[in-house]
Amino acid sequence: MADNQTTFTLQTRGQGLYEFTREVADFTARQSFETGLLTLFVQHTSCSLLIQENADPEVQTDMRNFFARLVPPSCDKSMAYLTHTYEGPDDMPAHIKAALMPVSITIPISNRRLSLGTWQGIYLFEHRDHPHSRNVVGHISG
Repeated sequence: MADNQTTFTLQTRGQGLYEFTREVADFTARQSFETGLLTLFVQHTSCSLLIQENADPEVQTDMRNFFARLVPPSCDKSMAYLTHTYEGPDDMPAHIKAALMPVSITIPISNRRLSLGTWQGIYLFEHRDHPHSRNVVGHISG
């Protein structure tokens, strides 16, 4: 893999937001060029990527609760129309959530630093109930 590209492997413990801003910032700081554009892409169909507030953990709790209410598990009677249910009641709802949310994000780089706002962090949003190992490819264009 080229120096301007890497894969971040994140271990999840079930549904929720997992911040990995520091890992991405460390990768960005090691680059030889001052400015560029970072693209992050998650290689899975049942999780998403987000830029979200990282100061108050209640934001992550509220995000998780909102999407759980918006797309309940397939065992909920409101989801009886789903046909892809053999991988568990969280599987198809996870695919729906991933279809509603970004699976890639782009962040400008200035002076080898992510151009994030004061309270912004980078998150993997896990939509499955059980632990997973998730890969996010990061690529910087100069």
